[in-house]
This record gives sequence, structure tokens and C-alpha cells, in this order.
Amino acid sequence: MSEQTTTRAAAAPASAPEPSDRKSAASRLLSGSAGRNLGLVLALALIFVIGAVTAGDTFTSVPNILVILRQASIIGVVSIGMTFVIIAGGIDLSVGAVMGLASVVATLAVIQDVVDDTHWIVMVVIALAVGVFAGLINGIVIAYGKVVAFMATLAMLVAARGLAEILADRRTLVVEDRGFVSFFNSDFLGVDVLIWIFVLVSVAGWILLNRTTFGRRTVAIGGNREAARLAGINVRRHTVWLYVLAGLTAGIAAVMILGRTTAGTSTHGTLLELDAIAAVVVGGTLLIGGRGTITGTVFGVLIFATLQNVFVQNNLSSSVQAVAKGVIIVVAVLLQQRFARRGTRG
Repeated sequence: MSEQTTTRAAAAPASAPEPSDRKSAASRLLSGSAGRNLGLVLALALIFVIGAVTAGDTFTSVPNILVILRQASIIGVVSIGMTFVIIAGGIDLSVGAVMGLASVVATLAVIQDVVDDTHWIVMVVIALAVGVFAGLINGIVIAYGKVVAFMATLAMLVAARGLAEILADRRTLVVEDRGFVSFFNSDFLGVDVLIWIFVLVSVAGWILLNRTTFGRRTVAIGGNREAARLAGINVRRHTVWLYVLAGLTAGIAAVMILGRTTAGTSTHGTLLELDAIAAVVVGGTLLIGGRGTITGTVFGVLIFATLQNVFVQNNLSSSVQAVAKGVIIVVAVLLQQRFARRGTRG
């Protein structure tokens, strides 16, 4: 009798997942990065619908979508570097000023003379070197000088902006090499080179954060700095590399703004750091560190770029733009928190 019972029990099909199990799986999904990004997708879709209704076919046309992506490209590249810094619990207020300084140094007469004798790639290398050097100084002062990141990068902001004004003599330095201008205003497969650069930097940032030891250490440091140190992570050295990365992205952005405007000036990147921080935070990265995604940052950048385009298409005043921008930021953050809370309650 017991053998028959055992046989029937073994032959019985596996029971279907309990509703609580399915609910638990959905809760984990909503409480993770997918749930947070879903709020951003809804916010972006809402802005796009508003633009389509108020501006008509002009807003939804392919040329206008490419304009939105082009506007998002420069701030997007800077935001990728900022994401790593904020995930680790830091902040960088100097990226805009560093971008301006890099654009000025790369267009100095002596540099352009060298470009005439060699290749415009020299301008690119110089801009990247300026960004990396500024980031290195930030990292050393913060990690080894034990200066608060807010104050260290604020000092770099002021110094970099002042140095850019001195070097440029408060003038606009025009890029004279036509090859440089032609390349950065060209397109590949119908898409601007600047957009491709943003895509490449975003993909590289995603891989670095999600598929490398560097990314795991960044998250660990942001989650618990002391625990990361006890686990064997060289927190100081890693911090330096994080600010070097932020400086590198500022240098890349400087090259992009040079290609877009064909000029270097100390005013490039004014308040860019605030837009980058806002995009990163709206994208789901915690200011206290320990959590963040590159995908969320990209969505945050696209939200701001699309919103700005809606303003332009509808000829809204700067005051209305400021109010609407603040509302959209709050709505985006609330949507993220709503999905996260729903997943936690489940």
C-alpha cells in the first residue's frame, strides 16, 4: 500500500507555482533596477506624448529626434563619468569648468600650429589629457589629502574656470582645422558622430560598471567604505581612478563641444555639472552612494533633452521652462520610488 502511494506521488505532476511565489518574483523585479527604470520610461513617454500633442508632427519627425539625441550627447557623456563618482558616494562639481578649460587649451594658437604640421588628433589628445589631469588632481586631493569631495571639486571648478579665462584672454578661440570640424559634424549611417560617441561611452560605462571588478568595487565603496577597505579594496587608489574617469569624460565632452561649436571658450560647460548631477539622480543613482545604473542615467539625460526640446517647440519662456523642469524631476523620482516601494511591500 505504501509502495502504491509512493508511486502515485512520484508520478504526480509538479505543482504549479504558488501565487505568493509569482508575487515575490514580481516584487523582486519591481524593486530592482528594472522597476526603477520603468518609472523613467513612463516619464520619458509622458514627455514625448506631450510634445507630440502640443507640437505635432514636427516634434515626432526623425530629424527632430536626432536633434534631441545630439543635444543629449554632450551632457550624456559627462553624466556617465558622474554616475561612477556618485555611486561611490562622491560628487564632482568641476566637470563643467574642466570641460571649458580643456576646450580652451586644445584651441590655443600653439596647439593649432602643431595641428597644422601633424593632425587634428593632437587637439583630441590635449583635451583628454587636460581632463584626466584635472581629475587626477581632484582624486589625489580627496583620497590622500582627505578633503571633502564637495570642497575639493568646488575649488577645481573655480580654478579651472579662472585658468581658462586667463589662457583665452576672455576671447573665443576658433578651431581652424577644417578636418576636425568636418569629422565631428559628419554622420555615420545617418546618425551624427556626436550621438555615436555618446552611445560608445554609454556602452563602455555599462560594461565597466556591470561586468568588471572596477564596477563591483565602486558599488562596494559607495555601500560601505570601511567594509570595502576591510575586504581588501584599496579605497584611496580607487577613488583617484574614479575622479580620473570623471575628468576623462569631461575631456571627451570638450572635444564634442569643439566639434559642435567650432570654438573653445571659458564659458563652455557653465552649470553643466548641475545638469549632470540632476540627470544621474533622476536616473536612480543614490546621492549617498551604493546604487546606480548607467541605463538609468541615459534615461535621465534623455528626459532632460526631450523636455528642453518640448520647450523650444512650444516657445515657452525660461520661467515656465524652469518650473516644468522641476516638476518633471519630481515626477520621475516619485515614479521610481513608487515602483520600488510596491516591490518591497510585495
